[in-house]
Amino acid sequence: MNFLTGLIIQLPILFITLTVHEYSHGLVAYWLGDDTAKRAGRLTLNPISHIDPVGLIMLFIVHIGWAKPVPINPYNFRDQKRDMALSAAAGPISNFIMAILLAVLFRFFNNMNPTWQYSSSIGSILMFMLFYAVMINLALGLFNLIPVPPLDGSKIIGGFMSDELYYKYTAQERRGAQILIIIFVVSFIFKLDIIGSVIIPPLNFFLKLLTGMSI
Repeated sequence: MNFLTGLIIQLPILFITLTVHEYSHGLVAYWLGDDTAKRAGRLTLNPISHIDPVGLIMLFIVHIGWAKPVPINPYNFRDQKRDMALSAAAGPISNFIMAILLAVLFRFFNNMNPTWQYSSSIGSILMFMLFYAVMINLALGLFNLIPVPPLDGSKIIGGFMSDELYYKYTAQERRGAQILIIIFVVSFIFKLDIIGSVIIPPLNFFLKLLTGMSI
């Protein structure tokens, strides 16, 4: 498969993956009483509303990226810590659900005729699309579970903190974002896979569990 074909196949999958992730944040927040995302026009499955060009490029190149965060106003929640944690968890959970559903399709087609994907160009493309979609959804979900602000994992564990510790922790969101950028830059300059060393072991575990394959 040449580069152009791979790009044409992968971009729609990336768009859908990021869009569902962000939409899920906004939808659960809306269910819990915050309509900020809806009023901002972000409670939609239109990828244009969610895609961050830099985050998309990073996801395509290193399989770790981001979309434009859906705006959430915690003051609209009855229980700020709990409802922020639930809204944050919705993104990774949506990715894991998608990964499981796509893996079922991958297994179905593979078990139907294990050799057809190698003898047919259409079969090989379909299997590549399904495996790539499973991998990207797992990677995005696992990455966002890292408990470093502003990633979802920080908001999830924040739901279990005391009020004082929670507000101190969430106040570090800008610093956490700077730390992540520094990690990305250092990884690129020195050819280190710092985030990958955290993500790849569980990613391969779940890929093997769901598809029987790993990267």
